Amino acid sequence: MNAPTDEILAIRVTAMPRDTNAHGTIFGGHILSLIDQAGAIAAHGLGAGKLVTVAMREVEFKQPVHVGDLVTCWAKILRVGRTSATVLVRVVAKSPMAQARGEAERDVTQAEVVYVNVGDDGRPLPLPG
Repeated sequence: MNAPTDEILAIRVTAMPRDTNAHGTIFGGHILSLIDQAGAIAAHGLGAGKLVTVAMREVEFKQPVHVGDLVTCWAKILRVGRTSATVLVRVVAKSPMAQARGEAERDVTQAEVVYVNVGDDGRPLPLPG
């Protein structure tokens, strides 16, 4: 599946056994970490230096992720403020067998993530541009 033109491919990884919970699916916390990293990659594209995450909104897990699934995070800048950026991160997954058969990806979750650009002192710093 190709991304809409306003989304960037931020992260693509294979779900590994070390990331599973007691039910044999990938930890929700691992997916949250991928979302945070993917959003930061997009925000850095704005010229941000050091970013801190201040909010992650509306994370609802719709489909499980299994060991071996290819997990893809697409990111899109929604808003840019003086010191902050809001990024929508969409997570999809596909099993290797589905990939070989040309089947569609599964929508796993999405979230809006708010980042603030900060200086070395931890204080908010205006975004370049």
